[in-house]
Amino acid sequence: MFNIATLKKATPYETLNDKELIELYRSSANQDLVAALFSRYHGLMFGVCYQYLKDADAASDACNDIYIELVEKLLKYEIQQAKAWLHTLTRNHCLMRLRREKKMPVNSLSEDFVQSDTNWHPDNVAEREMKLNSLEECLDKLKKEQKQTVALFYMEQKTYNEIAEITGIEWNQIRSNIQNGRRNLKICMEGKDEQG
Repeated sequence: MFNIATLKKATPYETLNDKELIELYRSSANQDLVAALFSRYHGLMFGVCYQYLKDADAASDACNDIYIELVEKLLKYEIQQAKAWLHTLTRNHCLMRLRREKKMPVNSLSEDFVQSDTNWHPDNVAEREMKLNSLEECLDKLKKEQKQTVALFYMEQKTYNEIAEITGIEWNQIRSNIQNGRRNLKICMEGKDEQG
């Protein structure tokens, strides 16, 4: 296993971008490259895990599990945007973990657990998962440029200027794509709420 403190030390791979790290790993299977990519996004992944699992130890365990998944999945999948892909992988891992825990039998419940905040209720987790799935479906229905700019702006927190550099789309068109994409997402999500 690895230790996050050792990952933070300087590596010869710091100058490589995400795509270069992944391509080099795919050709060499050198796990130091996985560790370098993992270290780069550990904070993001831990934050996502903590958001879903609501426990620092569980989030840390989930990150360790995700690291092990990365060793195989980076070899299997073509990854264009590592940050967005890792965010999705992490979220899906946490949702699967919550599903498994929901199916586990509970032998005894403490009084504190029974009277806990409604945010911990399994139905809320299922509802949140349904909304995320609906959002993904609606995102896939957007026009290509809208989907790309919305994903870069909201999921990767890129600025308009950064999006322009990545995509080659003009600044005004980016703004238009984000506004229209957001409106179309809202309409799609409201339609799904009415169906559900």
